[in-house]
Amino acid sequence: MIEIGSNHTMAVPPLFLLLLTLLSLPHLPISAAAASDAYPSIPGTAPVDGGFTDELKPIRREVYGEGKIFDISHRYTPEMPAFDSSEGLGLFLWLAASIKNGSLANNSEMKMPTHTGTHVDSPGHFYDSYLDAGFDVDSLDLQVLNGPALLVDVPRDTNITAKVMKSLNIPKGVRRVLFRTLNTDRRLMFKKEFDTSYVGFMKDGAQWLVDNTDIKLVGLDYLSVAAYDDLGPSHLVFLKDRETILVEGLKLDDVKAGLYTVHCLPLRLVGAEGSPIRCILIE
Repeated sequence: MIEIGSNHTMAVPPLFLLLLTLLSLPHLPISAAAASDAYPSIPGTAPVDGGFTDELKPIRREVYGEGKIFDISHRYTPEMPAFDSSEGLGLFLWLAASIKNGSLANNSEMKMPTHTGTHVDSPGHFYDSYLDAGFDVDSLDLQVLNGPALLVDVPRDTNITAKVMKSLNIPKGVRRVLFRTLNTDRRLMFKKEFDTSYVGFMKDGAQWLVDNTDIKLVGLDYLSVAAYDDLGPSHLVFLKDRETILVEGLKLDDVKAGLYTVHCLPLRLVGAEGSPIRCILIE
């Protein structure tokens, strides 16, 4: 009941009371829920106001945090190179269920090799006994994959041999090194066709690194840390002790050589010898 004047009352439907309650609340614009201190709007996109326009477009970044955070992972696209393929990765992602076709939500599926794009190798990649024993990507040490890292430029006219490793003068105590090579200058990771002339480690270079440095994370800027002509031997040297982690296919263009903090996180794929990985550098 609601009182009208001093002596009269009338029955009020529950729905009317609900409407009165809602109208008494402070008015908030529809977009207020989308933009707040906790959930700020994304720079470069239109505010979410209940409708969508052509201006609603995301910004795809390479650098974040006012120039302090660098994404050194490659985007996965059908045109990115795949190992020993002239056709690139090809179709790997499709919309298995879509709102446009009547589904409640959009749901994609994907299928691709685990050593695609920016990825990590586990000891089981070249040692069958290690894979059988469970040394998969889920067993990799996150303390190795995250921490201070040195980005160095390798001489552009050679693979990474023992001689090249000596010339780099990497100090003892450095545990993570990203090697930028001619692969970055040639933009090989942006070319569809796999190129066997990429720069990588020769067996003697890998052995020198294992024997004479404290490096446990080795990163390189093409699909393999090992040169094509020394593919097996170099991997066997690196992975034998099960302590060295290989990160391959890094995007190192437009980043200055020097000391950073690296963060690399593979998927927890139990039983897999490789995994796509997201890597960033923080200055």
